[in-house]
Amino acid sequence: MSNFFVHESSYIDEDVVIGENTKIWHFCHIQKGARIGANCSFGQNVNVSNHVIIGNGVKVQNNVSLYEGVELEDYVFCGPSCVFTNDLTPRSKYPKGAAGYKKTLVKKEASIGANATIVCGHTIGKRAIIAAGAVVTKDVPDYALMAGVPAKRIGWVCECGQVLKESLECPACHKIYQEQNGYLKKIAD
Repeated sequence: MSNFFVHESSYIDEDVVIGENTKIWHFCHIQKGARIGANCSFGQNVNVSNHVIIGNGVKVQNNVSLYEGVELEDYVFCGPSCVFTNDLTPRSKYPKGAAGYKKTLVKKEASIGANATIVCGHTIGKRAIIAAGAVVTKDVPDYALMAGVPAKRIGWVCECGQVLKESLECPACHKIYQEQNGYLKKIAD
């Protein structure tokens, strides 16, 4: 007996690893070679392609496809219908296969809003937040709040998810940060 839940309408291919207490809901497909950590949740109509790596505590909302080359570290949140790509110049007539895919890394505790698009070949830093509808076309620093098309940094966020004011002290948990050369560093809890 497995120690995870898969809805009867979903398909799990061979050579898949699914961690303890993970829940895979309606109409999902987990493809060969995928590695999924413990305590994850996959909403309706999620596709996890071949060899995708997913950490622990990840939440993937409805209608998300995680294509080969995508890696999600622990506690990443993917909002409804967010989009990942893996080929910058796709052609139906001239498929490149896995050797032509660009890697995308989403670091721990980052959140991606509904309908955001993540163009392949980039890294989203830890605890960054990508606003709903944003299009990420470059690497994203840790703790960055990104919005727009193309996405630009419009602020910083605390590890607890609150938007930081100019003082860079979190209004909720009171952690204190410092900005240095376009990056944010936590200096006090």
